[in-house]
Amino acid sequence: MTEAGTGVGGWRCGRFAHTFAAIDLGTNNCRLLVARASATGFDVLDSYSRPVRLGEGIAAHETLCSGAIDRTLDALEACAGKIRKAGVTRSRHIATEACRRALNGADFLARVQARTGLTFRIITPQEEARLALASCESLIDRRATHVLLVDIGGGSTDVVWVAARPREDGPCGVALTILDTVSVPWGVVTLTESRLAGQSRREPLAAGVYEQMVAQIMEALAPFCRRNAVRARAAAGGVQMIGASGTVTTMAAYGMGLKRYHRATVDGTSIERDTILRLGAQLARMSVAELAELPCIGWERAELALAGGAILEAVCRQWPVNRVVVADRGLREGVLVDLMREADRECDPLTRRLEETAATTS
Repeated sequence: MTEAGTGVGGWRCGRFAHTFAAIDLGTNNCRLLVARASATGFDVLDSYSRPVRLGEGIAAHETLCSGAIDRTLDALEACAGKIRKAGVTRSRHIATEACRRALNGADFLARVQARTGLTFRIITPQEEARLALASCESLIDRRATHVLLVDIGGGSTDVVWVAARPREDGPCGVALTILDTVSVPWGVVTLTESRLAGQSRREPLAAGVYEQMVAQIMEALAPFCRRNAVRARAAAGGVQMIGASGTVTTMAAYGMGLKRYHRATVDGTSIERDTILRLGAQLARMSVAELAELPCIGWERAELALAGGAILEAVCRQWPVNRVVVADRGLREGVLVDLMREADRECDPLTRRLEETAATTS
């Protein structure tokens, strides 16, 4: 849905003329946001998140299995209903690692469109990095010279290396330049399936298994670290690390002692590197059943918590940044930022004339 705005100006022009929706279909979760623009960003009208495990088994078979497809189609039908109910006028829906890797990814998305009317686009890791960064702009410290944005997904772990400098007319007072990105094919789902298949839910990991997972991620990140001299820059100071994933938010909530997860309490806070390493060592000694009993983890997250903890610990060992800023936000928010900026550009007469001129001369 990409209807042009019909407002005549002021609060009914550009972004203020629309209701927006964004769906992020990842390897583990299906997430929807429905929102309208506000003076400070956007107000959420409705949201939806379900752990569909779309990428179940993909590391071994490179195809989406029937059970995962059925779960995801059910979730997307629910999303479509919410979008219709809200009267959305602009929407964009993206699919990431599971659909990128699956041999039947395109066929699956064709089924999605036929059943729900929702059109999805499979985005590249580079586009994923840009959207993740856009969603976290307001968390960036103006004193930072570089930013490490770490997104631990279901099918991959993505890192964005960003140069930052103060700029009064830039978003949130900073100008950002993406210097490099890396996407390693190990997220909480793929690492769990690769390393923990057959693991008893009642028994803790055998000695050395957790450490092997940490070493695997560190090895995968090492070339990126070397070519950007990230470790040396981090040790010298001026590098801010932002963690945008369920692993980071869950670790932060557990470290804060919350009995129940609360987004507003967690988003934008920070967790010390030493705390992450201490909690990771503590959780690594627990069974899945024991993890499921902990506040803010539960059964839905427990199966993937050990792999998530290993990935986060690997990141913290690789780069000695004192604390990690916690971001309970991600690709959905980045898509909404894009949609609102596009609506603003179309509403601006000068921008519209320039784009029309370019189209006629190309």
